[in-house]
Amino acid sequence: MSNKMTLDQFEKALESAGYISERDDRIALTAFLATELGKPLLVSGPAGVGKTEIAKVLSQIFEAPLIRLQCYEGLDETKALYEWNYQRQLLKIQMGRENLQESDLFSTEYLLPRPLLQALLSEERTVLLIDEIDKTDSEFEAFLFELLGEFQVTIPEMGTIRAKERPIVVLTSNGERELSDGLKRRCIFLHVEPPSVNKEVRILRAKIPDLPERLALEVARAVNVLRERLSLNKIPSVSETMDWAKALLVMGKTGLDPAWVDATLTLLLKSKDDVELFYSEMGAERLLFESSKVVQGERQHGSN
Repeated sequence: MSNKMTLDQFEKALESAGYISERDDRIALTAFLATELGKPLLVSGPAGVGKTEIAKVLSQIFEAPLIRLQCYEGLDETKALYEWNYQRQLLKIQMGRENLQESDLFSTEYLLPRPLLQALLSEERTVLLIDEIDKTDSEFEAFLFELLGEFQVTIPEMGTIRAKERPIVVLTSNGERELSDGLKRRCIFLHVEPPSVNKEVRILRAKIPDLPERLALEVARAVNVLRERLSLNKIPSVSETMDWAKALLVMGKTGLDPAWVDATLTLLLKSKDDVELFYSEMGAERLLFESSKVVQGERQHGSN
């Protein structure tokens, strides 16, 4: 697909790639503007709402390789940007060549690019996913400013390296800590909430074509109630909703009943505390009763 497209074409491309978006969630519009303006896209929201999937689908739409930097506590420059191939450098020194200059040892020949540098050095446009940036510290954030603002990095031994082709950059955050104003200023911001019932039904039907419409609706409504009415340590993600629906489909179910909610609950709730909370405050029969009253377009967590 051509890199240039209208918003309408972009929305259709998202749906063709299997990413369901609605006008009121602003996902398509914000992602479209980020690609058109050439700005990094910072996507926040609870775990499991499809933040990482945005980068994957952009890679598909623009036919651009996906380069992923998975962030974690303690991540530093050498793991994210580059390392030197010390073994090759040592071999060259041991060869005892005359007039060996420092610049001979610090060249691209001895450079081991990590994800950030790989994206800048690529001859073709890439999608650079910096996943879960909130797991890193403020020093690493500051290190990213040059890349996010100018699409270049400075390597002390070599100078400044600019992107050969500007990557599409997507950063994700689960909100474990507040990100700096400097990082936010360099990005276009998008917050993603858990899907409405209507949107989750569309996701389920798109990802699981054999899923009966009634079962898709009942599953989406029940998950909506779990997310909205219980103070869970971990709310069910969209992928866990799909796992639950697939399991019920495998067992030949066309609708929900209390026995099968009890039997398959741990596909949705992944901790002992959350399971105990469910049974102490709700239970399977009340879940089905409450979910039967949910309006299909209802959205979670007080979002309008």
